[in-house]
Amino acid sequence: MDATAPGPRRVALFDVDRTLVARSTVLALARPMHAAGLLPLRAVARALREQAAFTLAGADHRRMERGRALLVAQVTGWEVSAVRAVVEQALHTHLAPLLFAEARALVRRHQERGDAVALVTTAAHEVAEPLGRLLGADHVLASRLAVEGGRWTGVLDVHAYGEQKAVLARALAAEHGYDLAASAAYTDSVTDLPLLELVGLPHAVNPDRALRRVARARGWPVLRFRPPSRRGRRCPPPSG
Repeated sequence: MDATAPGPRRVALFDVDRTLVARSTVLALARPMHAAGLLPLRAVARALREQAAFTLAGADHRRMERGRALLVAQVTGWEVSAVRAVVEQALHTHLAPLLFAEARALVRRHQERGDAVALVTTAAHEVAEPLGRLLGADHVLASRLAVEGGRWTGVLDVHAYGEQKAVLARALAAEHGYDLAASAAYTDSVTDLPLLELVGLPHAVNPDRALRRVARARGWPVLRFRPPSRRGRRCPPPSG
């Protein structure tokens, strides 16, 4: 056997909300969106209630579908360029400070060993792409809303949720030659079980109760990330 032969091409697949980021990206961006005149105050309050419900009970299909319908209805008609501008402005003040330090270190370790890194998230691509750029991710697999005249129409072209995350990851692996059996996935939610079952190295991160039971039964590693301290919640953009 040739000792210099390259090993399999690997990819590390990361969920975003509550896996890389300590809370929902929707909630993290609610106040900046309100300040920009995109989101009414009642929608901010609703986002806070949804976050509290998720924290108490975890994700389930009904709750996720209700949240999806409410969110799509809320953002219909939004100008995409305005959304991108808000996300760029809020990236270092509202998103980066919520990144788990352990998650950032884990991303770096995968990069240092030569693995590709992909974010796989239900969040809109316009929200996820800047975060992926910040982390140096190679790929961003995210939900996509149809656009007409520069505005979101309210039609979801891609809903990166549940089984669809696995579909997107499988297509990515086929396109780039990644060996999923040698690859890793990280998520907090049992709704991402299809993604975890797709890879050879599944990991549960701060898992909800249902995923914790599955991980325990299957012998999957369970990682515990500590929420970022409030003192470090605001960080300046990197220089250079």
